[in-house]
Amino acid sequence: MSIINLTNISMAFGHVPLLDKTELRIAQGERVCLIGRNGEGKSTLLKIINGEISPDLGNIEYQSGAKIAFLSQEPHFDANDTVFRAVAKSLGAAGKLVEEYHELIEQMTHDTDERLLAKLEKVQHRLEAEDGWSLEQRVETVLSKLKLPTEQIVAEMSGGWKRRVALAQVLVIEPDLLLLDEPTNHLDIEAITWLEEQLLNFNGGLLFITHDRRFMQRIATRIIELDRGKLTSYIGDYATYLRQKEATLAAEATHAAKFDKYLAQEEVWIRQGIKARRTRNEGRVRALKKLREQRSQRREVKGKINLNLNRSELSGKIVIEAEEISKNYDNTQLINNFSTVIMRGDRIGLIGANGTGKSTLLKILLDELPPDSGSVKHGTKLSVAYFDQLREQLNPEDTLIDAVAEGSDTLMINGQNKHVMSYLGDFLFPPARARSKVKSLSGGERNRLLLARLFTKPVNVLVLDEPTNDLDVESLELLEELLSAYSGTLLLVSHDRDFLDNVVTSTIVFEGEGKIQEYVGGYQDWLRQRSQPKSKPNTPLSKEKPEKPKTQKLGYKEQRELEALPEFIENLESTLDTLQTKISQADFYQGDSEEINQTLAEIKKVEAELQAGYERWEVLE
Repeated sequence: MSIINLTNISMAFGHVPLLDKTELRIAQGERVCLIGRNGEGKSTLLKIINGEISPDLGNIEYQSGAKIAFLSQEPHFDANDTVFRAVAKSLGAAGKLVEEYHELIEQMTHDTDERLLAKLEKVQHRLEAEDGWSLEQRVETVLSKLKLPTEQIVAEMSGGWKRRVALAQVLVIEPDLLLLDEPTNHLDIEAITWLEEQLLNFNGGLLFITHDRRFMQRIATRIIELDRGKLTSYIGDYATYLRQKEATLAAEATHAAKFDKYLAQEEVWIRQGIKARRTRNEGRVRALKKLREQRSQRREVKGKINLNLNRSELSGKIVIEAEEISKNYDNTQLINNFSTVIMRGDRIGLIGANGTGKSTLLKILLDELPPDSGSVKHGTKLSVAYFDQLREQLNPEDTLIDAVAEGSDTLMINGQNKHVMSYLGDFLFPPARARSKVKSLSGGERNRLLLARLFTKPVNVLVLDEPTNDLDVESLELLEELLSAYSGTLLLVSHDRDFLDNVVTSTIVFEGEGKIQEYVGGYQDWLRQRSQPKSKPNTPLSKEKPEKPKTQKLGYKEQRELEALPEFIENLESTLDTLQTKISQADFYQGDSEEINQTLAEIKKVEAELQAGYERWEVLE
């Protein structure tokens, strides 16, 4: 049974239709990822489902008594709330009891007044009657996993920490439908991994927006794409979506080409002059008018960002040399005797939990912050550009033109003058938006603007602190391509595991208590090296040649198994195609819930058998 059912939902801002007769159903147990470019209307759709805004047209049906929780991009809190109080409040009346008990315990650490004891006893009895202990345990567990300080005033926290508090609020509710808008933003890798486990064990329906491809791949059972006002559903994980999307775009291009060719033929016919007018078929004229209308309503695929770094002269071979640097903050050792040499062309990723000192190390390496001890030396001819995760380089009151060109009409990009309007267009900002203020932009648009500003400068050292937050997947992939081909030096802080794997050639990992280690490769390489036992020091390498692995011949049964595997795999693939065709039907989720669950379970079983078949084939080969 569907938890929510959207029918013919339409929504427009000005002349741009964000949602155009949109249909969506979400069943219990589904984990649906909503993807699309920045500004397509993804957050708007979540707000419509949550009841925050009403659509222009359409109907929304909710399952009776369904409880919905929503994590927005910009959460709001009461000014005096502590973290514990803010999270407990989301549990309603029972949450108030938990909050009261917590505050009484806190007061009793300073005062053992008998009146407090009597009050605490009453609250304890009420908690026992309403199963409040399990709720308190749930709040404590979530706060612990997200590393949130219970007594901290939320209003005094940074934007990233406020977002963690908002995430804790929705996770403790355990709703029927959970709506998450960019849940991984500002979370470190450890917290993202914990969140993945929570969502995999979540029994309700889940609709989430994310641009973290590994998170999407692991969590989603269905991908829905919002593109040019329309929702398209793809059953399966992110890898399956990519294959299906490629086929869909190819079919769309073929259909559009045929349509345009036919329309061109009809336009030639209508202009043939007097002879054609005498024999003109009025039905054909009406059909042509309809074709023109259809063509005018077709919304073209938007262009891609044109990313292009402004080249600078080469830096010296040694870029930065740090020797025995240490740094303490609030009696916590962030960096302990760390040494490194960064060479020209290095692409280095910084990995570690929030608060361990990644941004601090960057500032020390860039001479923006002095170390408590040790030294930092810079090489020659350095030209540095710094992308900060808080976007503090952008003035909210500036227009887009002022933010990028500082009042000028032209920019010098790689030795050529370029008009600022054209340059902003490369980053998907149309001329109508060029004079808008920075404060009117979404998070993803601000990231794009900061990249546009950054890339106007000739640089040979690029420092990016969380550049992936809020960027859509397509922009992420284009940025990856640019950085992979970048000939300068790159220092990158990111919690996007795929982004790290695709860009960096080595990592600097913060392992806690000031200990920092360097590893070759990206995120996966670090995980593999970390899990390998370290060789004993001062142990000489063996000079003996390693034995070549012996080639093992297959037995009769194994040979027969190998011969039968291709047909076995082909049959499984055919079965999987049939099942996926079945669940892709528009009315599939309107059917019997038992049959839906049985079909989904069968797909999982066939996929597992198919994977096992491929692995067995590889072993036997």
